[in-house]
Amino acid sequence: MPFVRELTIWRSGLSDPGDFPYSAVLDAFQRVGKHFVEKELLALLDEIRTHVVAAGRAAAGPTEPHRLLREFLDVALDKWDGRYDYRSYLALPLLRLPCTADDPGTDAVPDPADARRDSDRLLVRLVADALAFELAATAGATTLLPEQRPGPATVAKRLRLGVRAVLPAMSRLDPAWTVDDRSPATAAAALHAFAVADGTGDEEHRLRLSMLPVYRSHDEYLFVRVLQAYECVFAGLADELRGTVAALRTGQPGTAAGPLASARDRLAAAAPLFSLLATMQPESFRTFREYTEGASAIQSRSYKLVESLCRTPDGSRLDSAAYRSVPEVREWVLAGHPSVDAAYRAAAHAGRLAGADRDRVEREMRAFAEAVLGWRRTHHRLAVRMLGARPGTGYTEGTPYLAAVRSTPVFTAVGPDPGATAPPTNTGGCPA
Repeated sequence: MPFVRELTIWRSGLSDPGDFPYSAVLDAFQRVGKHFVEKELLALLDEIRTHVVAAGRAAAGPTEPHRLLREFLDVALDKWDGRYDYRSYLALPLLRLPCTADDPGTDAVPDPADARRDSDRLLVRLVADALAFELAATAGATTLLPEQRPGPATVAKRLRLGVRAVLPAMSRLDPAWTVDDRSPATAAAALHAFAVADGTGDEEHRLRLSMLPVYRSHDEYLFVRVLQAYECVFAGLADELRGTVAALRTGQPGTAAGPLASARDRLAAAAPLFSLLATMQPESFRTFREYTEGASAIQSRSYKLVESLCRTPDGSRLDSAAYRSVPEVREWVLAGHPSVDAAYRAAAHAGRLAGADRDRVEREMRAFAEAVLGWRRTHHRLAVRMLGARPGTGYTEGTPYLAAVRSTPVFTAVGPDPGATAPPTNTGGCPA
């Protein structure tokens, strides 16, 4: 195994974390899938991690190269450590979500313009990279994840849906950017070129390191990138909701509805991601899913942040596996941190929210709630299509769980729109 020799040489030398042979390790993992990596390599990486931690402590503090290498090794060794989960499967620490999802205990509100731009940029990079993989596989330019390649019609559909999924973000990043609707391949290539030119070297490096699939199935690449994209979306929604809470609590009712409206628009705009995910071949999904036991979307920290920022979950919900799987968020909720629901009630009771401002906030709360409920319905439909009656990964019950929670109220301080006669028909995007 030449990569073991390369690692041994690095370990016996100066061991500069900036010179770590990432490419050799990444190739070794991607060649067989994380689930099947040789134990000799895992043991050596574990030894290297111990060395990296010690070196960081010996210095004035870990440098950025030290931190990156530690993050990469923690993600690569999750199965070896027995702590494999949704967060490590998606390599979220390496992506560094541009929002406060990595620090759920904070009530800080980032600058909205900066946070939205960072979220847009990461979303575009993730989707563009997924489409670039499809193009490379079709052209025979990559041997990565060679099993169960999709046919040309499926690839063309993926390219079209992927470009469509990021058009709203692209229109904000570059209003002059246009898409060639006649050629999905041309549009996807242009999108990827934009993402590469827009990204920094560190961002591209982290993006490459964040692809550690468990098996060799082609469709797992798409699966990982779409789930990472949704984590980015929900992390951004959490920041928007924090903005609404802050506005309501500090007596700025006129600005409280704006972040809610932005959150609703962003969730609705992400609907094509579900359609993109629905192009996965069910047999391919079931193949690689066999090796993802222990990782489940029920462990999504970003989604639980959004849910708990809307309103404080009921006691039974907080005590369920859904919240016990994200202890940082659960502790934040139990510490009494505010939600939109609670902030709305307090502001209305104190007379700080009335008249036109109150009407607008209520309207946006209802609209956002419908967007979330639509997302849940579509998530359930897609899961049923892919899983059927099979249990979920992460030791969850799968589709019955999604069915049970899909109609849980998003807010309780504001009820459904009294003028609505039926739920929206395509809020979450039709998985077709």
